[in-house]
Amino acid sequence: MAALARFCFRHRFAVLLLWVCALVGTTVAAQAAGSRWANDFELPGTESAEAVDLLRESFPQTSGDTDSVVWRVPEGASVRDPLIRERMTEALAGIADVPQVGRVTGPYAPEGDAQISGDGRIAYAQVTFTEQAMNLEKENVEEVVDTARAAAGDVDGLQVELGGEAIQAVQGAPGGLAEVTGIVAAAVILSIAFGSLFAMLLPIVCAVFGIGTGLMTVTLLSHTTDFAEATTLLGSLIGLGVSIDYALFIVTRHRTGLRRGMAAEDSAVRALDTAGRAVLFAGGTVCVALLGMIALGIGFLNGVAIAASLTVLLGVAAAVTLLPALLGILQTRVLSRRQRRRLAEDGPEPEHERTPGRAARWSLLVQRRPRLLAGIAVALIAIVSLPLLSLRLGTTDQGNHQESRTTRKAYDLLAEGFGPGFNGPLQLVAETPAQSDTGDLTRLVGEVARTEGVAEVGTPAPAPDGRVAVVQVVPDSAPQDEATDRLIDRLRDDVIPAAQEGTSLDVRVGGVTAINKDFASVITGKLPLFVGIIVALGFVLLLVAFRSVVVPLTAAVMNLLAAAAAFGALVAIFQWGWGSDLLGLGREVPITAFLPVIMLAMLFGLSMDYQVFLVSRMHEEWVHHRDNARAIRVGLAESSRVINAAALIMICVFSAFVLSGDLEGVMAGIGLAGAVALDAFVIRTMLVPALMHLIGPANWWLPTWLDRRLPHLAVEPHDPPPTRKATPNPEELAPTSTGGGPT
Repeated sequence: MAALARFCFRHRFAVLLLWVCALVGTTVAAQAAGSRWANDFELPGTESAEAVDLLRESFPQTSGDTDSVVWRVPEGASVRDPLIRERMTEALAGIADVPQVGRVTGPYAPEGDAQISGDGRIAYAQVTFTEQAMNLEKENVEEVVDTARAAAGDVDGLQVELGGEAIQAVQGAPGGLAEVTGIVAAAVILSIAFGSLFAMLLPIVCAVFGIGTGLMTVTLLSHTTDFAEATTLLGSLIGLGVSIDYALFIVTRHRTGLRRGMAAEDSAVRALDTAGRAVLFAGGTVCVALLGMIALGIGFLNGVAIAASLTVLLGVAAAVTLLPALLGILQTRVLSRRQRRRLAEDGPEPEHERTPGRAARWSLLVQRRPRLLAGIAVALIAIVSLPLLSLRLGTTDQGNHQESRTTRKAYDLLAEGFGPGFNGPLQLVAETPAQSDTGDLTRLVGEVARTEGVAEVGTPAPAPDGRVAVVQVVPDSAPQDEATDRLIDRLRDDVIPAAQEGTSLDVRVGGVTAINKDFASVITGKLPLFVGIIVALGFVLLLVAFRSVVVPLTAAVMNLLAAAAAFGALVAIFQWGWGSDLLGLGREVPITAFLPVIMLAMLFGLSMDYQVFLVSRMHEEWVHHRDNARAIRVGLAESSRVINAAALIMICVFSAFVLSGDLEGVMAGIGLAGAVALDAFVIRTMLVPALMHLIGPANWWLPTWLDRRLPHLAVEPHDPPPTRKATPNPEELAPTSTGGGPT
């Protein structure tokens, strides 16, 4: 690390130019090539996936995205009134002429009565595009929206709304709003922490270069690898936070060296050789945790793992190459004017200046009251984690969009006019190899119609070859309700097997709602495997780094506690609805099925970051003095302030994703922000040091036979121990009257 840091410092302008070329080059290439996202949640081997495959083979003409135009007239009027009918017929004809629109099915055709509500006030038309939503031209979808909205015109009380995946794609929140807000919030915290404009800009610049290059690279790779569009949001979510934090740790160590009289180059090299090593190790653990998702064998999550890991990796690369180059350009200007003036007038700070007051007082309190503070921390974590017992995985839909968005209004209108289950119909996809199967299918449809929880069943629609038929089933409950999940199980386990017994029928239950249920079931089944993998990997990494059995074991338990608290908070806010009105969700929602895996990977990586930065300082002190109490006290006092500042940045960045306009992004942002707050302020600075005081020197125990066999991976450089008293008094860390920057 020292050689790399010195090279980047001395060749600073060349390194900066290389990063500028990388960012500009990938950005230009990504804009020229565009993106090719694959939003595919299907799981091979599940019943819903088999139903989808049959539909694609037998009904290729319906392969494009289908969206809805919904309109409602005021009380006392009817959608069949001549003026309304004329205005909407013209609008639908205009929509049919838009490029990439394949078919428009309206309610005014002879067979369209089913598309008008019972009271005659709500009607809808289906717009089938020639491509899936991700492959449609934005201008064409916007033209559909504008044409439909123009129909309301000067007609009093006529409300026209649109719903569907294509409409959602062009009606979302402005791209980059969450990221910009997070960067601004981070800049404010850095300004307060550093008191220097240049020092504040360094982590921001590194994050912009690292995350920008990473996201543009992911966009280019989307042409060769299946990446869901959500990977960019999730990649920026974790990448932005860790990139700023990693640069913060290095800049803080560099500023400390400058204040102690080191030359700018020597200080930068020292910072990279200490904090930089921890950054490399922490970034590696984040990537390992993210790549653990590949072990689940789910295509969608493979793309998320690769994209997020790439973003984190480039963020780390920026911190250990671009940052020393920028430190070389700025020299001592990373210090505030007051600090530079004090350095010129009073000379360097003492090599082992006492730690600022609050951190020292807290460290001494943890040493003196470990049982009390550990009990308080455990009680707090338990309270926050309790809602986890009610966790239900599922999916969100357009009924959870903000109330101001047209997709949400269209969803609500359809539910009002045609029932809550209309927005998530099931599809019975039946293979009918024999002629007698037609009658058998009719009898099966009758059995389904009499099933509890079914509101309406359509007539079988045969494929052109006559060997497959599809039947639409509308539940009487909303797509996200537990009652709908129970209906799917009832149809699959009881009704359909009994009805097709003795026939050659082979019926599968499909549709978006069934796909989402199957996805949640698969995730739930594989979640223990995933947790076991990332816990084991984290344990091994910390075991090798700190030559201890207890430290990685403690870290694994703490990571699980942080994850439990994060999901407990999510259940309370989203599933119990404690924050539904504030967030404009309208109703309680299950936790999105793929979020536990993604959030667990992120949380284990981020929690490991704080564990590494905390314990590496303790371990350094233990190696030099072999005094457990001193190691914990000094390590906590000297690292807690920078950990807390880093956590505040993470919290602001993650919380900003409430503005993303994407409910999964909102869930992940709120969950990660709460988890980081609990992890940094309760677990790492209260519970972990308290437990380490209670455990004593056994914290650093490692069997001799294992020590001989483990490879050596040093998080701290091998320096000669500083000259210090062997066993200082606790008052050594007592507060002083002098201030100082972060240490």
